[in-house]
Amino acid sequence: MDASEESNQQIGSNSIHQSTQQGSQQPGHQLGTEAGQPQRTCAGSGNSAETVSGAADASAAGSSVASSVGGSPADRTEKNAADFEALTDSYERLRHSTDSAELSSFARRPLPEKADQAAFSRATALLEAVAGNPNTPTEDRVFLAQTMPFPNVLVKLSQDPASEVRKAVAGNADDKNWLAGRLTKDDDPQVRDVALRNRQISWKMRLEGAQNPEVGTQTLDFLGKLGTQIEPNASPVLSAMVRRAVALNPNCSTAMLSQLAQDPAQQVANAAHGELRGRSV
Repeated sequence: MDASEESNQQIGSNSIHQSTQQGSQQPGHQLGTEAGQPQRTCAGSGNSAETVSGAADASAAGSSVASSVGGSPADRTEKNAADFEALTDSYERLRHSTDSAELSSFARRPLPEKADQAAFSRATALLEAVAGNPNTPTEDRVFLAQTMPFPNVLVKLSQDPASEVRKAVAGNADDKNWLAGRLTKDDDPQVRDVALRNRQISWKMRLEGAQNPEVGTQTLDFLGKLGTQIEPNASPVLSAMVRRAVALNPNCSTAMLSQLAQDPAQQVANAAHGELRGRSV
């Protein structure tokens, strides 16, 4: 070996030695160094090298995690598939179960903490199956309709054959406005009236309800106070349109008309005065 080659080999050796020392001082490599794991180097261009200490530890840690959740990635995939199948099986079993006691127990069971996302998601998915099963006792379906904030569960219950269940959904303050709006068109007048008093519905739905001659007096009393006694910060234009429609509705009570005759919006007051005159004839 000539002097030039021997010099280059010495330079390369020193470079690797220095890189190894620097790598062992990096926070990401302390675990491998302290654990006494061998360090490996990967040669780069120009006789430089990059230390990859800790790789063995990362591999070992990965193996440990994999082992705790089912082994290799293939094992974990199989485990996830098995879990999915189990959830599907549970859903179908509850969806078609005739065991009212089991269904009632599941409907009343406290939900897992939201921090446990997997368990929480599973429980809410299975509640949908329970909600959609007509063998779940009616009082439990009403309970779910009153207390659940989950759209997937409420949508199931909004289609329930029992009007008391749909009525409970209509009054749920966690309804999405499109769901409450759908229930303002329900075949049952009580369901419609409750939905129209749900503050989640749109002004368009409120206006249509105020114009509907089948809407009850109590609901019209509620709609006739929008923008004044109820939701005073609401849009003055939209709320006035609803109050005027209430005044023109044949089911509006005389007491409500008398209030509307004093309405700050002139078009509402005029409509109410006209209706009062017509009723006094």
